[in-house]
Amino acid sequence: MQDLLLGIDLGTTSVKAGMFAPDGSQLAWFVESYPTRRPAPGICEQDPADWIRLIDRAMEQFRTSGLSKSVRCGALTSQVNTHVFVDRTGHTLRPAILWQDTRATIEARELNAYFTDAEKIALLGAPVPIDPSHPLARMLWVKRHEPEIWDKTAHVLLPKDYALLHLTGELATDALSNIGLVGLDGDYARKILDLVPGAMERMAPLQSMTSVVGSSRDGFPLANATMDGWIGLAGAGACRENAFAYLSGTSEILGLSCQTVTHKPGIVVFAEDQGLRLHAGPTQSGGASQQWFCEVAGLSIPEMARLVQNNPLSRAPLFLPQLAGERAPIWNADLRGAFLGLEAGMQTVDLARAVYEGVALSARHVLSALEASGDVQSSYMTCAGGGFKSDIWGQIRSDVLNRPLKRLAIAEAGVVGAACIASVASGSSETIAQAHAPFSKIDMEWEPNPACREFYDDLFTIYLEALKTTESLSKRLTALAP
Repeated sequence: MQDLLLGIDLGTTSVKAGMFAPDGSQLAWFVESYPTRRPAPGICEQDPADWIRLIDRAMEQFRTSGLSKSVRCGALTSQVNTHVFVDRTGHTLRPAILWQDTRATIEARELNAYFTDAEKIALLGAPVPIDPSHPLARMLWVKRHEPEIWDKTAHVLLPKDYALLHLTGELATDALSNIGLVGLDGDYARKILDLVPGAMERMAPLQSMTSVVGSSRDGFPLANATMDGWIGLAGAGACRENAFAYLSGTSEILGLSCQTVTHKPGIVVFAEDQGLRLHAGPTQSGGASQQWFCEVAGLSIPEMARLVQNNPLSRAPLFLPQLAGERAPIWNADLRGAFLGLEAGMQTVDLARAVYEGVALSARHVLSALEASGDVQSSYMTCAGGGFKSDIWGQIRSDVLNRPLKRLAIAEAGVVGAACIASVASGSSETIAQAHAPFSKIDMEWEPNPACREFYDDLFTIYLEALKTTESLSKRLTALAP
């Protein structure tokens, strides 16, 4: 009987894939990373061939185990605001421009100036900014700086759509993944796309996230699915009304499922889909800050966690985690990170704790905007992702946010969310919430320490002031780059 579900998550640093039984138990797992190239400041690229190589390896592993024969349906999610320029045969014309890439800052400012927030709300349902990761800014940059590439470009694809084209031979995308390009009617907003002549002609056809795009080489159907932020938040538990979820990976993504929309700035509010209206606040550098510090300090990620765990009373400076600009809730590509309050007696452990706290403070900044966006306050948050493998970082986050956190037993919410989409696409479940029920087991809970509340309230106030103070300085420093 074909009753297994396959979920694939093409993330920022790795491909992850899992096979799941109807009761939510994980039967097989694959994970392998690929490189990111940063050849110059603001430039961040990947080779799409690396994605396909690892997806093929995952499929071969499941094929060899015999599990592929029992798959009822699969779905693939991916990082978004990463863009692949392909020709008419589907071959890539240049490296993929990653969501962290800020080369299109000038183009973004120019395009963003065409619309007021009120006009964006009328067109898109939310004041979605055209920032350097926006597909239109990327297209305009390539058109200006690589005109020979632009002329050969037949489609500008998101990673999941490029991967599905490889797996099924079919071209499709979904509305939610195309942030800032799809209007309230669920179709492309031509008024925006027409700002860059030729952009509309290079978009892939829109399909529902639960529609079947085609069949894999193993014969089972693959669903269209959607972006990793939406799927990850749904997989992390934001699949019921007024439910909050916190997903920690390369970036921190906090989300809320809520039909109320206040249009307060800073948060991305998705169009309603599958009965859910998700509000999402993605930061720029969550786990990326941890990874950066570990590389600089010569530590592994577990070593960093043990260092902080074993020195709970260390005095820490304030860390601003805006290593490559910031997304939610301030959307400023010019911001850069900093350590404030350094003293001669401070050691590695103090800086490590500061990194954990700084990322948590950025999450608190998002949570404030998120609660304002839905006009609802969180009583607790379910959480998932690799950033929650560290118990001490989970406790620090709970203390900084002043919210209980409940960690899901299966940490990889993107893979779980993809499996939930596959469940709905195959008819096994009627809703995402129903599909998620078998995956809702909790394996760890953190309660905020009341003794820490006043300290972190004061630190958060200083954090907000520091962001404002360093904004102009960051811009001037960036301009000094040779």
